[in-house]
Amino acid sequence: MQMLKPLIPLAFSALALLAGCNQKPAAATGGPPVFPPTQVVAVEARREAVAESLSLVGTLTANEWVEIKAELEATVVEIGYEEGKPVTKGQLLFRLDESKLTNALAEAEVNLKLSKVNYDRAQQLLRDKTISQQEFDQLASRYESMQAAIAVRQRELKDTKIHAAFAGVMGARNVSVGQVIKKDTALGTLVDLNPVKVEVNVPERFLSLLKLGQTIELRVAAFAGKTFKGEVYFIAPQVDTATRTALVKARIPNPDLTLKPGMFANLDLTLQLRAAAVVVPEPAIMVNADRTMLYVVDKDSNAQLRPVKLGVRSAGVVEILEGVDAGQLVIVEGVQKVRPGAKVKPAGPEAAAAYLPKQSPAPAATN
Repeated sequence: MQMLKPLIPLAFSALALLAGCNQKPAAATGGPPVFPPTQVVAVEARREAVAESLSLVGTLTANEWVEIKAELEATVVEIGYEEGKPVTKGQLLFRLDESKLTNALAEAEVNLKLSKVNYDRAQQLLRDKTISQQEFDQLASRYESMQAAIAVRQRELKDTKIHAAFAGVMGARNVSVGQVIKKDTALGTLVDLNPVKVEVNVPERFLSLLKLGQTIELRVAAFAGKTFKGEVYFIAPQVDTATRTALVKARIPNPDLTLKPGMFANLDLTLQLRAAAVVVPEPAIMVNADRTMLYVVDKDSNAQLRPVKLGVRSAGVVEILEGVDAGQLVIVEGVQKVRPGAKVKPAGPEAAAAYLPKQSPAPAATN
C-alpha cells in the first residue's frame, strides 16, 4: 500500500491535463475557423464626367485650295506676291502682257462702229422696202457678232490680271517674269489654312451616334504631345458600299498655321458624354473568361464579390455601367488574398491616395 501512494497524485494530474486538452477552439469542434481581417486598400467608387470616344485615322486638308492657271497665251510681266507669304482677297498675283489684246480690242471696236452704221442704215432701207428681209438679217447678225467679239476681247483683257480669290498663303510659283506661257499653264497655288479640315471614314455601326457639332481631338506626329480640337461640320449622306464607312469632316482652328494639309492625324471623335458616370480604379477589376468582377466592402467589413458591366476606360479608371454604386468601397489592392465573405481591414487614407484624382494646389494667399 505504501508503494501506491505516490501514484495517486500522478493520476489526478493526468486527469486534469486530459480535461484541459478537451477545451478546444470553435474550429476544432466543427465551427468555422476564425481568421484575422485581411489588410487591403480600398477606395470609394466616385462620379465623374466620362467621354465615350472613337479612335480613328484621318488626313488634314486645307480649308480652301486652288491651283492658279492661265486662261490665255501671253507673257508674264509681273508677279505680285512672295512664295509662302500671306495674301489678301483680291490682291494682284500675276499680270500678263496685254498689248496684243489691247490692239485686238481697239480693232473690234472699230468694226463694231462700222457694223452699227450699216445696221442703222439697213433698218431704214427695210422700212422703205429697198432691201430684202434676208439682207437685213445678215447685217443685223453681223452687228450682233461684233458686239459679242467686243465682250470676248474685254474678257481676255481682264484675264491678263489674276487676283486672289480668297485670303490665304501662296505656295511655290511655277513661272518667272518674262516667261511665255500657254493656256492652262499652272502658275502657282493659293491655300487657306485657317481653319484646316480633317477627313475621316467612320464605320457605319457608329453613324447613329454621330451628329453635327460633335467635338473632335487630334494629334499629329510633327507636334507630339499636343492636342488640337475642332468640331464636326459634315457627315456624308451615303455609306461607301466597298468599305462600309461614311466620310466625316471637321474643322480645326489653325490661327498660327501650325497644321499643314496632307498631315496624317490620329483623332478621337467624342460620341457620348456622360457627366455623372460611376468610375473605379482600373486595378479593382478582375477578369475571368468572359466575366468581369470586383470586390466591394459591405457595412460589416466583409468582402463581397460583384459582377460588373464595364464602360469606357481612360486614365487609369474604368466606368461601371452596372454592379456598383457611387460611394461604395471597392478593393484595389489585396484582392489575391481575399475570398468572398471574408473580413477585411481597409488601410488608411495614405495608402488609398494613389488611386484618388490629383487635387490642384490651392493658390497662395496674398496680403
